[in-house]
Amino acid sequence: MPRIRVIIAKPGLDGHDRGAKVIARALRDAGMEVIYMGLRQTAEGIVSAALQEDADVIGLSILSGAHMHICPRLMQLLHEKGLDDVLVVVGGIIPDVDIPKLQEMGVRGIFLPGTPMQEIIRFIGANVRPRLERV
Repeated sequence: MPRIRVIIAKPGLDGHDRGAKVIARALRDAGMEVIYMGLRQTAEGIVSAALQEDADVIGLSILSGAHMHICPRLMQLLHEKGLDDVLVVVGGIIPDVDIPKLQEMGVRGIFLPGTPMQEIIRFIGANVRPRLERV
């Protein structure tokens, strides 16, 4: 059975990536294949990587407050590339008022600071559609 492939990225100008690296390691330790893209990524670059890497999941770490600018563009690009079945999750500083808006645009998982790693791992495992199911 193929491992779940996850892209982890820090979009925008946010320069703090410790949390993203901690998540990447936890997902690897849980048996997932993780591609960490690093800081200052664009929606276009993230979607391109997801396409090239045949990703099952895109995980964004956003602390800058730019989630309502980045996520709509990312979701639009995923749709344009036929990647609607890629699970998108976001972690970081997300105001409660923005959570329903993100969910409406297709972001499936939203994780705030302090979310236990096991909760994130379980969520991905329960909600991802691995490549074999998508073919």
